[in-house]
Amino acid sequence: MATKETKAKGNEQDKKNAWLKYNANDRKKLEELCKGYIDFISDCKTERECTEEIVRQARAHGYKDLDKVKKLKAGDKVYRVNKGKAVILFNVGTKPVKEGFKILGAHIDSPRLDVKQNPLYEDSQLALLDTHYYGGIKKYQWVTLPMAIHGVICKKDGTTVKVVFGEDPEDPVVGISDLLIHLAQEQMKKDAPKVVEGEDLNVLVGSIPVKGEEKDAVKAGILKILKNKYGMTEDDFMSAELEIVPAGRARNYGLDSSMIIGYGQDDRVCAYTSAQAMFNVQNVDRTAICILTDKEEIGSVGATGMTSRFFENSVAELMDRLGCYNELDLRRALAASHMLSSDVNAAFDPNYPSVMEKKNCAYFGRGMAFSKFTGSRGKSGSNDANPEFIAQLRAALDKNNVSYQMAELGKVDLGGGGTIAYILAEYGMEVIDSGVGLHNMHAPWEVSSKADIYEATKGYEAFLNEI
Repeated sequence: MATKETKAKGNEQDKKNAWLKYNANDRKKLEELCKGYIDFISDCKTERECTEEIVRQARAHGYKDLDKVKKLKAGDKVYRVNKGKAVILFNVGTKPVKEGFKILGAHIDSPRLDVKQNPLYEDSQLALLDTHYYGGIKKYQWVTLPMAIHGVICKKDGTTVKVVFGEDPEDPVVGISDLLIHLAQEQMKKDAPKVVEGEDLNVLVGSIPVKGEEKDAVKAGILKILKNKYGMTEDDFMSAELEIVPAGRARNYGLDSSMIIGYGQDDRVCAYTSAQAMFNVQNVDRTAICILTDKEEIGSVGATGMTSRFFENSVAELMDRLGCYNELDLRRALAASHMLSSDVNAAFDPNYPSVMEKKNCAYFGRGMAFSKFTGSRGKSGSNDANPEFIAQLRAALDKNNVSYQMAELGKVDLGGGGTIAYILAEYGMEVIDSGVGLHNMHAPWEVSSKADIYEATKGYEAFLNEI
């Protein structure tokens, strides 16, 4: 029999569940948003595909290419693309730029398997592709699944061929085999990181030998297919960027369709909701920015990662078009800014309660999750948000009836995670981590709550309108 204390806790949890506040109109808006999101993560499985789709949507909402605009004024909306793998959106406000920006930031790269530059080989009349995994994964999760190939082939003549293979229902798929249980006695004794090792993530792509070929006849057959389909030679692998990702569309999840299962929700769930908030917001006082960046899963490095100068350079270009660029005002503007650095959090999973501290973790259905700090153990490597900023956010969210929760990523001594927040905080701006809770983070198929997706979009809009 439940005690009064248990009932009280249960009632308090019920009050926090966003589903209980929705009317029919809310449900309709939620489903429309999530339908668009399912399409987005189903069609956009690489950072290049995400960038292309966000730019397409931006143009449909009146955004223009910043690099093709000579002058800007309040109310103008522009975008800028970084090497096809990252994009930044600007909605120019009425206040002077030096008063700071309102910034939404997320990343559009996700864990995956990258095809190596000399990948194709034949062994025992089977053709395979060597891969190198990207980001933090449990390698054993990526075997025995139907996989697709997405990416580009860049040729010496300057042409680029897009590749999407394994998504059309008529397409074959590829995949990685695992050892049958009958012969896996030794494999089952291994620690999880070594059950499947990185060099064993070889993708099986063919088994029909070409008649008349004395050596590597199956490989020759695959090269013939690549030549016919993409005009590709074996040497073109050297300048190709091909990603092995789970094949198939994202789908509703649960008997009540309250959740979504799909690949790449870390962090495209935050990228999509941030972009939709930018498109939904019209006139702003301080200039609004949405930066969707690459390479977060491997440390935000490289020319398309957050540690590059793309963000800072793009802001400088914006100020130039506004006729107000100088180095001091750029520094002042960045320092006066406020940012929601959006990345996914770990939602509480009843199957694994021991890794969570239940009073301070995210839960499905309770709205967007804010983390005052991330990092690991003693907050190592984290941004630690200031309470004054958090109080401003609370007021804005409550005013707009947004459901939200404060959350840490696991128990103190069990690890943690990092985001792009600390990189932006180096400018002196106010930054806090926010986002959506997931189950199965970094697995091929991740799970999110539709309510949290809806509340995140509302929360980003409230931030852009109120802060």
